[in-house]
Amino acid sequence: MSASHYPGWFARLPFAPWGWRELNLYGWPLLLATVGMAFLPSPWCWLAIIPFTFLALVVYFFRDPPRRIPTAPGSIVAPADGKIVEIARLDHDEFIGGPAVRISVFLSVLNVHVNRAPTAGRVVELKYRPGQFISATRPEASLHNESMWIGFEDESKRRFTVRQISGMLARRIVCMLTAGQGVTRGEKFGMIKLGSRTELTLPATDVQVDVRLGDTVRAGCQIIAHWTT
Repeated sequence: MSASHYPGWFARLPFAPWGWRELNLYGWPLLLATVGMAFLPSPWCWLAIIPFTFLALVVYFFRDPPRRIPTAPGSIVAPADGKIVEIARLDHDEFIGGPAVRISVFLSVLNVHVNRAPTAGRVVELKYRPGQFISATRPEASLHNESMWIGFEDESKRRFTVRQISGMLARRIVCMLTAGQGVTRGEKFGMIKLGSRTELTLPATDVQVDVRLGDTVRAGCQIIAHWTT
């Protein structure tokens, strides 16, 4: 379900709408267990810490803090929170139609897992691929893991792609985009549940990369590259 389908008050909460299912499934039982154990006689009441900790982890994982989207012309922002684990020069990318640069972001279980559009554009096509669940820190995860590939084109006909890749713990990729849909820079479009990897591929001849390996980035608000043409 798209975030826009939720009531206005819910959309304003710093909680990813795609985590509502998990909150209903696990949150309410954990909350009831916490309250019930808190009323046990001492020292048993301290057992309430256990379900409360798991409840806090569920809420923490699906958090969705507000982000200030840069307005500088030509800016390309991070599509995910995490650590830059790869900046690879590609001789040719079929969708882009020429040399490209791929920037890979690793998301640990502690990162915000909401994905955002790196820049404005229109969805040209999407490809879902089932696969394995290799640790997302390893380069081969890009080749073998479950993934959702999204090809975009902006108003200047420049093409770029975002790939959501599952990790060792991730078991569900959420992508709310459809072919032909337009997006704005920093717009939320989905998430990957638990540790994962997000790849952004850009035309090498049209961009300058502004991050280095090991940098920590935040989705939607941190500029990682910019168009040079």
